[in-house]
Amino acid sequence: MPTAALIGEAVRTGGFALAGAVVITAEDAEQARAAWGPLPADVAVLVLTASAAAWLGDIPRSRPGLLIAVMQA
Repeated sequence: MPTAALIGEAVRTGGFALAGAVVITAEDAEQARAAWGPLPADVAVLVLTASAAAWLGDIPRSRPGLLIAVMQA
């Protein structure tokens, strides 16, 4: 079953784990790029914090069929 995942700062993403989302904490660009690699294949929706979106740039667009949303800062 497809899932949702979040990448970003713990203060902004932590609560989503309670809803069953995969939450990968990233506090800087290096951690955000490291989080991208092991992103599960069944993730259909990826939510990024504004910082994580800036850190990752166009990398998430390389995965076909992935719906990407960016949180407002």
